[in-house]
Amino acid sequence: MALVGRRDGRNFGYGRQLSYAGPRALKDMFGSGHYGTVKAHSDRWRAFVKWCRSEAGPGVNDAQQIDREVLSNYAAYLRGLVEHGHLAICTAQNRLSSVNRTMAALRGDQYVKVPSPSTALGMQRTGVRQSVPQGQDLEHIQRIVEALCSRQHLRAAAIVQLARATGMRLREAILADLPRLSREAESLAKINIQDGTKGGRAGASAHRWIAVDDHIRGALEFAKQVSPAGNRNLIASNESYLSILQEIVRPARDTIHAYNLKGFHELRAAYACERYEQITQHHAPINGGECCQLNPHLDREARKQVSYELGHRRIDVVAAYIGGRT
Repeated sequence: MALVGRRDGRNFGYGRQLSYAGPRALKDMFGSGHYGTVKAHSDRWRAFVKWCRSEAGPGVNDAQQIDREVLSNYAAYLRGLVEHGHLAICTAQNRLSSVNRTMAALRGDQYVKVPSPSTALGMQRTGVRQSVPQGQDLEHIQRIVEALCSRQHLRAAAIVQLARATGMRLREAILADLPRLSREAESLAKINIQDGTKGGRAGASAHRWIAVDDHIRGALEFAKQVSPAGNRNLIASNESYLSILQEIVRPARDTIHAYNLKGFHELRAAYACERYEQITQHHAPINGGECCQLNPHLDREARKQVSYELGHRRIDVVAAYIGGRT
């Protein structure tokens, strides 16, 4: 419930604690749904609040005391972390963007914000992967799967296998129509990723076919085995996508991190590198491959195919998964 008419109170009427006021305002702004977006902004907002309370911060606990100078000082603090290698530029920009969004939610206007996070940080994010993707070694993935299974995180293990084998996003793996995919794998030797896709690209007009191998067949079979009885995907009839994130995915992250995997998205990058190598017979650029110099046409065709299989349809995005062309 929005606090119209009560924005003159502490934290613009959203409570006494700055750390809780921000997430409450975000929930009002976004309404029902958008759980992942609200959570991401809230986590970054709490990082800002932690800085506010630190010796380097302004010591405020009321959003009404936050002005442009405070935000400018926070940007300078983040810039220092980036320059010393303690924070990625994309993380710093995301933190500033989330503070902007949360302040707008609290205030009901956009008067107090960082006009341009990239300008404030004095640097541009490249959109090109700078680190070798984790999860490329299939034996590494198998160890993660075994660890998850030993802790009864069976559906999380299925998500890991689907993501690594097919390049699915987290949401796509959770919502995948497993019986349909299994039928396609059996009869066509390829599968069409349609469920849970980003940007409303599901449907017959947005094909996303991926050739099937034994790795994909095994991932599909395991996912079918651990999916709730009577359901076509990894969500039971009495569950929601949100509850899966909270009760299945979140508890499994500690195990995943313990086995040196930052997150599920790394598995898409690992898949992309593998497919690039299969197509070009060269390592991906991030792995030291030189196909982009040796055969630029082949490199471009491989990037186009990988982009299609990841569901992006834009060739430039692939650099974030496999590395750039230079």
